[in-house]
Amino acid sequence: MSNELRYMPGFGNHFATEALPGALPEGQNSPQRCPYGLYAEQLTGTAFTAPRSHNRRSWLYRIRPSVVQSNYRPLENSRIQSSPTAEVAADPNQLRWSAMPAPTEPTDFIDGLFTIAVNGNLMAQSGCSLHLYGFNKDMTSRFYYSADGEMLLAPYDGEIVLRTELGILGIRPGEIAVIPRGVKFQVRLGEGFSSARGFICENHGRPFELPNLGPIGSNGLANPRDFETPVAWYEDLTGDFSLVAKFGGKLWETRLSHSPLDVVAWHGNYAPYKYDLFKFNTIGTVSYDHPDPSIFTVLTSPSDTPGTANIDFVIFPPRWMVAEHTFRPPWFHRNVMSEFLGLVRGVYDAKAEGFEVGGFSLHNCMSPHGPDTITFEKASTAELKPEKQEDTMAVMFESRYVFTPTVQALNADFRQHDYVQVWQGLKSHFNPNRR
Repeated sequence: MSNELRYMPGFGNHFATEALPGALPEGQNSPQRCPYGLYAEQLTGTAFTAPRSHNRRSWLYRIRPSVVQSNYRPLENSRIQSSPTAEVAADPNQLRWSAMPAPTEPTDFIDGLFTIAVNGNLMAQSGCSLHLYGFNKDMTSRFYYSADGEMLLAPYDGEIVLRTELGILGIRPGEIAVIPRGVKFQVRLGEGFSSARGFICENHGRPFELPNLGPIGSNGLANPRDFETPVAWYEDLTGDFSLVAKFGGKLWETRLSHSPLDVVAWHGNYAPYKYDLFKFNTIGTVSYDHPDPSIFTVLTSPSDTPGTANIDFVIFPPRWMVAEHTFRPPWFHRNVMSEFLGLVRGVYDAKAEGFEVGGFSLHNCMSPHGPDTITFEKASTAELKPEKQEDTMAVMFESRYVFTPTVQALNADFRQHDYVQVWQGLKSHFNPNRR
């Protein structure tokens, strides 16, 4: 990762940053003439009248305003889909896939997007779309933004550089980045990498925020100071460029005579950010029983029902297992929430076979799931001594809305059609004469 990348710490802070001294106007947002001949442009991620505690907006001072573009025209890309979809019915079966193969032909980030499942309704700003990305070619003349939702990227293979309007972020496996709805960006490969793959959750609902801690208190889980937002950076380039917008579930393209990454200064709280998942302050039992997975929530997108999320972003990081008299892997369960689980690093403690880095599973509302046969048998007889779960990282997107898998995902060569077999070895151990 480049040592030139610089960040400002804190989650949801009101930042002020400038790439040229004095580029930010003093005392007001929209003066008659901005410093350096820049244009003032406000980017709002919530309604103007949203409560101050949830209002998100930034003022950008750029070389050319965003309205300098041609008309948008539809751009065909059958691999990107959004909710609602009538393509296929939601599926109660437990579903699992291996990692999507890396592309063999030159493919940039946009062409490498592949939708796995969708839920909610993006037109009503609810639910999310789950995508994979896989690319081996830098975006140089193309730029992208989603009007449909903010994008949480979680790489598992290769480092990537996100060149955004508001600054540059670099992320590697074990880190995430969130790009707000409407922010323009490019994706390029990190230095020394020939390809990159990862997971994307496109959140159509309320922007992600830190979860309330309740009885945990004022500290723990993801600490606000560990989130990082890039400092202002810009390029003043002219030429033949295109801007691809995801709008209403479809891709649209407009031509530009300049790079849109020309924001010289900005201030506000609506900006991209990154987070190192290995900095998560894990909470767990020091007595007995496996706690609910909600203690691993990094970010949440609340819904209109308190405690029932539009999306919860949850991780399973390295941690000590010390519970006494306890079956330590996640227990068998059926959940009103629907779950997408992806493996970023190492081994997941509830799956001993078939779940490798880049693989992912989908368990919809009330679909039973839990440890596979091998894991159950091993954990049921293991010596219960303190044990460190090391070299592991799994990510989960949990939603109140049922996921509908796409036809392309159901028919993908990397789908594991025999997934349900991992539980078929679970036999009855019932004996009414022995406790």
